[in-house]
Amino acid sequence: MNSLLAYCRPGYEGDVAAELTQCCAELQVYGYPVFNRAQGFVVFHCNEEGDAETVGQQLAVSQTIFARQIIVITHYLDDLEKKDRLGPILHAIEASDSDEHTNTLLYVEHADTEAGKELAKFCRKFTVPLRQGLRNSGRLTYKEKPHGRGIHLFFTDYDKCYVGHSYGKQRSAFASGVCRLKFPSGAPSRSTLKLEEAILTMLTESQRQRIFREGGTAVDLGACPGGWTYQLVKRELSVEAIDNGLIDEHLMATGLVNHYAEDGFTYRPKFGRVDLLVCDMIERPDRVAALMSDWLHKGWADHAIFNLKLPMKKRYETVVAALGEIKTRLGKAQHDYMINVRHLYHDRDEVTVTVIKD
Repeated sequence: MNSLLAYCRPGYEGDVAAELTQCCAELQVYGYPVFNRAQGFVVFHCNEEGDAETVGQQLAVSQTIFARQIIVITHYLDDLEKKDRLGPILHAIEASDSDEHTNTLLYVEHADTEAGKELAKFCRKFTVPLRQGLRNSGRLTYKEKPHGRGIHLFFTDYDKCYVGHSYGKQRSAFASGVCRLKFPSGAPSRSTLKLEEAILTMLTESQRQRIFREGGTAVDLGACPGGWTYQLVKRELSVEAIDNGLIDEHLMATGLVNHYAEDGFTYRPKFGRVDLLVCDMIERPDRVAALMSDWLHKGWADHAIFNLKLPMKKRYETVVAALGEIKTRLGKAQHDYMINVRHLYHDRDEVTVTVIKD
């Protein structure tokens, strides 16, 4: 095969298809996507031989918005016998393997759908004999190395699977591209997981150290009841929490939070500027994009992390338009920022944007 497989949140297949088509075109690779709604993945068939491998080695998942994981497909097996699934799969992997790359990781995965979750136990059990078979044949190292090539099996049913691979710098570091986090008992709302995932996966270690330091300052627009403020206080930032609603009393008791019952669109930082602006307001994405970029352009905040709520249709196009708005408002200053956009696992119908000053 000469195709790519991208995992995504069910219902976002059309957005992944549009984005993959655009990303491939920018690499001068052309083809067409195939998917069914709510299946949790998209297959992109490339026109020219070797193009899928080209994209697999150049397009990083972190550079995309909606894809959770992207793999290069080498085989599709659709009639696996229950008595011997292992044999055909081992043969398919060996047939497409080469000495140019060393396989150091194995992933046996399924779609993030109700039907896919029924395969979870089977995938876990099947990993054990497959790993042993690959190691016995010299196709997989005994020691796992995160930056080596990874072998992927993606089961769509008990007798159907895609076989492929990914590269260390391009793939997501998480199984199935999903960063699962435990809800902290002290957080006032589950929205806290969205900001935590953004901090852990969208920022570099040096960026985290620079922004989240004792004595740092932040503004949280639309803070009630304090899910995002919780993550800032946890990292010892002083927070101006802006919302007409109430902020969790335990957060207020820390002494690090000042609550102002004001409009997030007209509020200005009390001391002229802050290190970080965060925002999870339920508003039109174009309004939020304009507000965030104005704060950055006017120097009221050095960095911003915010969510853009998405419509039911043309979500990819909506995000592209919002990013264009941000870059236009920043003007030449846009080159001073690292802008990243991801549809995180803990997001729903929204994307998270980080705009971090160099």
